[in-house]
Amino acid sequence: MADVQTPPLLQRLKASLDLLLVVDVFVVIAGALWFAVAVICHSQTIEAPLELFQRLWEPLFTPAIGLLMAAALISGALGWWRRRGQR
Repeated sequence: MADVQTPPLLQRLKASLDLLLVVDVFVVIAGALWFAVAVICHSQTIEAPLELFQRLWEPLFTPAIGLLMAAALISGALGWWRRRGQR
């Protein structure tokens, strides 16, 4: 049996957060594309896609965008902090 070391908890947590953020980016991109298609359908008097988007806006897309923005701000702050500490 091979000696397999499990990564430390912090590395596993970081990997899980990275995966969550990758999925989040794709949710936001899919939402933007869906919105664009829904607006085009709305101009052709097809209302169902836009109505569904509006129902999902608050419970799905708003938190996804907020998470993405928070991750960008935290990443920028951590990068600044690391650069400041190296001086």
